[in-house]
Amino acid sequence: MLPLEIERLALCRVPGSGSVDIRRLRGGLMNDTYRVRRDAQTFALRVASRHEHEFGLDRAFEARVLAVAAAQDLAPAIIYSDPQGGILLSRWAAGHRWNSDALRRPANVARIALLLQRIHALPLPSPARIMSPKSWVDYYSAAGRGTAAAPYTAALRDSAVTRLAALAALPGTGPVLCHSDLHTLNLIDDGRTLKLLDWEYAHASDPFWDLAGWSANNDLNADLTESLLANYSGRCPTPDERSRLATLTWLYDYVCLLWSERYLESARQPGAAPDGVAARAARLAARLSGK
Repeated sequence: MLPLEIERLALCRVPGSGSVDIRRLRGGLMNDTYRVRRDAQTFALRVASRHEHEFGLDRAFEARVLAVAAAQDLAPAIIYSDPQGGILLSRWAAGHRWNSDALRRPANVARIALLLQRIHALPLPSPARIMSPKSWVDYYSAAGRGTAAAPYTAALRDSAVTRLAALAALPGTGPVLCHSDLHTLNLIDDGRTLKLLDWEYAHASDPFWDLAGWSANNDLNADLTESLLANYSGRCPTPDERSRLATLTWLYDYVCLLWSERYLESARQPGAAPDGVAARAARLAARLSGK
């Protein structure tokens, strides 16, 4: 949207009267976000910048998830939502984001485990969006068909098939609500509780999918991953649980690699994709090949 359109949207949808103060924040890969102030209140206005169906987002399901998550203080309160138009207006989530040192502190590992327990205990909005790791692999693989050959994922495809088969043979559990995009940019710590932003990838799946995402996105070592799993389960993990989490972590990285290649393919024009996406794809491919 153009600046004037953003101003008109804010004037129409942000509670209060009088003028609005709008500041564009650093743009994400899928959305543009603005901090809006009006009548001494602060809001976050998120506007989609890309088509959701290309990348596996589901903004309609996100709106239903946010209703239950915000009620449990796990997400900012929603003021206005237009999933079809890609518009989300919420209360501003005050607090700070964790850096690399903070997320590795034992107390914060325990807090993340508790946060995941609370998310996974939320009721599933109906109709539920159910996605397995295989569903994600199939989704992004299908989305990439007919485009330029992916430089990394083709070489790893057989490994992914093997791990999906190994996962199917392991004891699992029923699907729960998963955030599915856990990283520090989506986490706000207000000193009292933790809140999560950007639930567009939320779906019902294996609860370990979120543990795998937090571990993979934050490059947790084996000891920190073990601590996360132990805090989450409340006991010493079993060998099957360790194996399940390790397999899901590899698959999470693979799905992220598929996503990255899909993003790069959709932005083939020079300068259309941030350099960080290509760099991340290379790092993921190297890590996956080494596991």
